[in-house]
Amino acid sequence: MGKVAMVLLVLYLVVVMQLIHGLVSEDNWLEMGKEKVTHLHFYFHDTVSGKTPSSVRVAQAVGSDKSPTLFGVVMMVDDPLTEGPEPSSKLVGRAQGLYGSAGQEELGLIIAMNFGFTDGMYNGSTLCILGRNPALHPVREMPIVGGTGFFRLARGIAIFKTYWYNATTGDAIVEYNVTAIHY
Repeated sequence: MGKVAMVLLVLYLVVVMQLIHGLVSEDNWLEMGKEKVTHLHFYFHDTVSGKTPSSVRVAQAVGSDKSPTLFGVVMMVDDPLTEGPEPSSKLVGRAQGLYGSAGQEELGLIIAMNFGFTDGMYNGSTLCILGRNPALHPVREMPIVGGTGFFRLARGIAIFKTYWYNATTGDAIVEYNVTAIHY
């Protein structure tokens, strides 16, 4: 047997052993238990102004600044999630991801966001949302498309509404009510 064949055989055995280990490990996906439903309530603080914004513009199209909807603007986000609407309220996690203005005629943000929780029994777990946010509507909803840790294989819905908005700075506080179905 040549050296290349021997290396391939060893790599194959390593992969097979990892697969077998995954099938019998304590973290077995086949033994996750019953589905659970969890309801969460928190506030999302999106700060685009000041010396330390939590949301920054990372890209834009040539005419974005002339568009009434800022069409083509992309923002990168690392926003605090808190228990109450006050910025000084207890921190429960961070929303990290991006949103971009995808509507030419109506303000519609396309959002890809990961809610990483840092408190209590959800510490280290995440929920992921993906979809369109018609930001000027009083109440919006977006799908939960996944999760990790406590929220493994999550699906569900995030219903949210603007709690506070400053039209001059663009800063906002958004109230979230989340229902997640997970294992």
